[in-house]
Amino acid sequence: MAPVLLFAVSIIAPEDWVVLGACVALAVATMLFIFYIQPDASDLAPHRTKLDQLLERRDTIYDNLRDLRFEYRSGKYSEGDFEAMKTALENEAAMVLAEIDQVTEAQVKRPRGTRSASADRSSQ
Repeated sequence: MAPVLLFAVSIIAPEDWVVLGACVALAVATMLFIFYIQPDASDLAPHRTKLDQLLERRDTIYDNLRDLRFEYRSGKYSEGDFEAMKTALENEAAMVLAEIDQVTEAQVKRPRGTRSASADRSSQ
């Protein structure tokens, strides 16, 4: 085995040792990454859909409205400030609810040619 190793050492040029060392280091790093690095839990979690994001935003707005009413009743805001902030939150809630309706309608569209049950009853 020693003569084969000496033969290999004598054939490889000195500048090729750097490339060989880099290849060995890359191979070792790859094996360490594959077998010893554990994935993060957030990488395994399912990604949130647009509907999930909208529902979370709706809940946040409702919580903010509830907190705003509590703070107004406790005297933290004047009536004018309260009405302005309440109107802004209600408008934002209306926009989010409209987006939720659009997303859910796109998911539940009926195929063409199907009739509703009330249309079937009225034609009989």
